[in-house]
Amino acid sequence: MAKQQYTAQNIQVLEGIEPIRRRPGMYIGSTDSRGLHHLLTEIVDNSVDEALSGETKNIWVYLNEDGSAEVIDDGRGIPVDMHPSGLCALEVAMTKLHAGGKFDSGAYKVSGGLHGVGASCVNALSSQMTVEVRRDKNLYWQNYQRGKAITSLKQKELPSDGPRTGTRTIFIPDTQIFDDIKFDQKKVERSLRIRAYLIPDLFIHFFDRRENYEKHFYFEGGIKSLLVRNNLNKGGICSPIHIAKTEGSVEVEVALQYIDDIEENIQSFVNVIPTPDEGTHVAGFRSGLTRIINKYALDQEIIKEEETFRGSDTREGLSAIIYVRMPGDQIQFESQTKTKLNNKEVRGLVRAMVEEGLGVYLEEHPREARAIIDKIQIGARARQAAKAAREAVLRKGALSGSSLPGKLADCQSKDPKTSELFLVEGDSAGGSAKQGRDRQFQAIFPLRGKLLNTEQARLDKIIKFKELKSLILALGMGIGEEQNPERLRYHKVIIMCDADVDGEHIATLLLTFFFRHLPYLVKNGHLYIAQPPLYKVTAGKKSYYAYTDRELKKIVKEEFTGQNYKLQRYKGLGEMNPDQLWETTMNPENRILKRVYVEDAQEADQTFDMLFGKEVAPRKHFIQANAKLAELDI
Repeated sequence: MAKQQYTAQNIQVLEGIEPIRRRPGMYIGSTDSRGLHHLLTEIVDNSVDEALSGETKNIWVYLNEDGSAEVIDDGRGIPVDMHPSGLCALEVAMTKLHAGGKFDSGAYKVSGGLHGVGASCVNALSSQMTVEVRRDKNLYWQNYQRGKAITSLKQKELPSDGPRTGTRTIFIPDTQIFDDIKFDQKKVERSLRIRAYLIPDLFIHFFDRRENYEKHFYFEGGIKSLLVRNNLNKGGICSPIHIAKTEGSVEVEVALQYIDDIEENIQSFVNVIPTPDEGTHVAGFRSGLTRIINKYALDQEIIKEEETFRGSDTREGLSAIIYVRMPGDQIQFESQTKTKLNNKEVRGLVRAMVEEGLGVYLEEHPREARAIIDKIQIGARARQAAKAAREAVLRKGALSGSSLPGKLADCQSKDPKTSELFLVEGDSAGGSAKQGRDRQFQAIFPLRGKLLNTEQARLDKIIKFKELKSLILALGMGIGEEQNPERLRYHKVIIMCDADVDGEHIATLLLTFFFRHLPYLVKNGHLYIAQPPLYKVTAGKKSYYAYTDRELKKIVKEEFTGQNYKLQRYKGLGEMNPDQLWETTMNPENRILKRVYVEDAQEADQTFDMLFGKEVAPRKHFIQANAKLAELDI
């Protein structure tokens, strides 16, 4: 076989916005729902940057019936005068990569944008876009299509009434890029609410014209108010603590509270941009927290030198928000998606601020300080007891050795990248799955009996629980401090449960286990939920499977109008024979899998705590509020 030639002809130069359309994932993370909503976030954050600079008091966001999104603000308006390039400044900002006002700290002291690709990126990935600017007593506008201007800059005099300055952006995401361009109301609402908390005195007005829905946000308390909301229905060990400091051009705020829980819950932001992958600001916070807690406990002679707390001890039951504001041209994010802060100097600033601010609080509030130390001490002792119990179990070989659990029907492949593990509810379904699977790459792990609620369970209790111990062994990567993701034996872990209340309960218990104790699988896209069919429709030799009620109606209308047909409702996986289970739910060519990922860690934390936590009242309220949405299958 002749070698392929590699010459200068193979070197491509992508001009303008073409790199964005060719590799959209590099700029917005993905082309699924998250990437779609990232487009709206980029435009909203341009208006938010105006608010951070004190130039905007109102932001309006609309989801329109034609699929477009619309963002309006009453800020200064994007400049429209001529740019040295020969184009108007608006067209440069909307069509050229790495062009924008965020590079000049004189225009924006604080901003979320720093690469100058936000608006042009949205433009490149939109089938239609229009930008209107109100400034200098005139209304200016220009239309775009897939990143290119299709009209010149238009202009007319503004009427005497109405806003005198501001920007209005309307765009429709491109169906050539995105499979689904429908914005999710709840996702947009959550994102806007967070930004309203982070910028006190900013009004954000949200309208979903598709459903005649509206919501308005305005908070004066900032991140302290956000912390109170996060800890609603959770017992506080102390009142919320707020610390703030400015050093040079960098401003840092921290709000924290210890609650009656064992989980650590930290949110972090840089210039209103969430940083779920954390960074130097979070590292500095954790370091400062551990040092000052230990210093106070030692100074007060509550503990001895050999009893100092570990970092994980000081964060058990801690709820905190870390918020850094700094000039956009100084920020070092890891990528355009801005999920991790890399500025080294921020770490030292946050650490010193926490040590100083929290130290003063502890000295001035001795009663609450003692309650905090007592909680940390109890957690440390529980950790030590759990560790001793866990090690006792490990010494007996519970998670060691090369033997896999006997209930696991393993696959032949030893390559984790191609191997799948199905967690199947019940012996009957497990038997069908074992017979119907492709043994080459599909392993089956049948689940028996009721699973342990791991919401607030420590590792020693989890390891002692037979089903979970066997599951940990099957996965191969260990748990807790002994976790090693490189030993994960399957890169697809698939929850496959019955389509009934019991099945949903088991699936939720499994999700709780993975979210709290093996989050690596969730964060790295290894966890899935299988979607077995709900119905089988048969008439003569024709048969179809329907996965939703809507799909059932469509099949009946298109294939069986005027005919007698037999309808079978699958309530359990065990009702399908091996061939049917393979054909509908396990065959990679036909099956539907839902990948599990954490879109909003705070929302997920609150949901799991509400569903499986100690407090009964929030769970009761949830059931009462949502009972009317439940469908009875009789």
